[in-house]
Amino acid sequence: MAAFWKRLFAREEPPKERPRFSVVLPWPEESAPQEKVAALSTADIQDWFYRLVLGMPGSDVVDWRPQEQVMLRRLDELCGGDRFDIASLPRLPEVLPQLLRLLKSENSDGIKITKLIGRDPVLVGEVMRVSRSAHYRTARPITSLQHAVVLLGHDGLRQMVTQHVMKPILQASAGMLGHSAGQRLWDHAERCAHACMYMAKGQGDSFEAYLAGMVCNAGVGAMVRVLDQEAPPTLGVFSRSFLNGYSHLANHLSLRAARHWELPPNVIEALRERLENRGKPVVTELGKALLAADHLAMIQLLADNHVIDRATPPAPERADRLPDILVDRAQQDLRRAFRQ
Repeated sequence: MAAFWKRLFAREEPPKERPRFSVVLPWPEESAPQEKVAALSTADIQDWFYRLVLGMPGSDVVDWRPQEQVMLRRLDELCGGDRFDIASLPRLPEVLPQLLRLLKSENSDGIKITKLIGRDPVLVGEVMRVSRSAHYRTARPITSLQHAVVLLGHDGLRQMVTQHVMKPILQASAGMLGHSAGQRLWDHAERCAHACMYMAKGQGDSFEAYLAGMVCNAGVGAMVRVLDQEAPPTLGVFSRSFLNGYSHLANHLSLRAARHWELPPNVIEALRERLENRGKPVVTELGKALLAADHLAMIQLLADNHVIDRATPPAPERADRLPDILVDRAQQDLRRAFRQ
C-alpha cells in the first residue's frame, strides 16, 4: 500500500498540447481537408474520458491538491482492498453463472437452456423482446420461449444476456456527479465489448472477450455513487492525479465484482492484468485485447461527444503491445459499427 500511495502522489510532467474540454471540433466531413490529426497519449485519453463521465470540465492542474489527497484516502478507506460491500451492486440473475457455462458449449441442449431461462421471468421477457425485434424479423411471429432461444442462437443469447445484466448496473449512477455517468458508461461498454471481440478474434472464446469489454468499468459506476456521497462541493474540478488514483480504485472494484459474479477465469485474469498494467506487462491475449479495446472505446466516445477530433488515432505507445495495424483496423471497424 505504501508503494501504491508513493506512485499516486508522484509528480507528473504537465501533458503537452492537451485539448480544451470546451472546444467543439468539427467532424471531418463538415470541414475542409486538414492535416493529419495528432495522436493523444493513453494518459490524456483516460483523463478526458473520466471528465466526460463525471460531467466535469477540463483542467491543466496535474498535481494533487491537499483536499484531493484527503478525499482519495477516504475513497480508499471505503472502497480499497475488500472493504467495499460488493453485494451492494445490483444483483445478477441467479441463473446467470449456470447459463453462461451452459452456453459455452455449442452442443448444449436447447431444452435445458430454455428451462434455465424460464426460471427468471425478467430474462424471459428480454429474450422474447429481442427475438421479436427488427434484427430477428421472421415470417411467423415468435410465440414460445423455445422458438426464441433457437432463433437467437448461442452467440445471440450470450450477448443479449450480458447486455441485459450489465446495462442497469452501469446506468445505476445517480446524483450530481453521476447525472450523465450511467449512459456514458453504457456507451463505452458497448464499444469496448465490440472492439475487444474484434481484436481477440481467433485467440479463444470470442464471448469471453465480449464479456470482458462489457464489465471492465463496472466499478466506475460504484465509485461515482461513492463520490456523490462523500465529495464536498468545495472539492472543485479534479486534478489529473486525482482522476488517476480514482481510476485505479475503480478498476480494483471491477475486478472484485467479476469475481463475485463468478465470471470465467480468463475474464478475471484480463481484468487483473488491466489493474496491474502500471507495474507488470500484460501477457494474455485477452488482457492485451481488453487494454486496446478500452482505449479505442474511450477515443470513440470522446469523439462522439465532440471532445476530441473524430479522426484521432490510437496512442502510439500503449501497454497492450498489439500490432498497430490490428488496432487501426479495430478502430475503423468500431467507427463503422457506431457511426453517429
